[in-house]
Amino acid sequence: MLSKASEYAIRSLIYIVIKNRDNHRPGYREIAAAIEGPEQFTAKILQSLVRHGMLSSVRGRGGGFSFDPKAADLRLIEVINAVEGYKLFTRCGIGLSQCSSTSPCPIHHQYAVIRDQYLDLASNTTVQMLADRIMEGEAVLNRLEL
Repeated sequence: MLSKASEYAIRSLIYIVIKNRDNHRPGYREIAAAIEGPEQFTAKILQSLVRHGMLSSVRGRGGGFSFDPKAADLRLIEVINAVEGYKLFTRCGIGLSQCSSTSPCPIHHQYAVIRDQYLDLASNTTVQMLADRIMEGEAVLNRLEL
């Protein structure tokens, strides 16, 4: 359901949260390697997240990406909206431009249930919650050592 950009954004943010907890600000190359993403694409996504105020970045030696520790937890829906907009939660399941409950596509009613559940998940899950699950060993981010 998510675009590659949203997937990389969420994985990057989780990685940054984990590294920031160890007082480390990772650079885009380190992040790209950790999330198994292309360097330049990852850099572009990270800069977009900085522009949206979700991250801070410092250039040069000792620089990298970080969260404001005083900022509110970042919900997945905010990340997805910043990267690809709200259309993920409103579009037709098979891509029709004219699909609604009054003029449904063949999968409209079934897809609407799934889409609404995904909206609920994205609205109630934060990047920090996902980082906590990884730190507690309940989930993994990748095969690389965090």
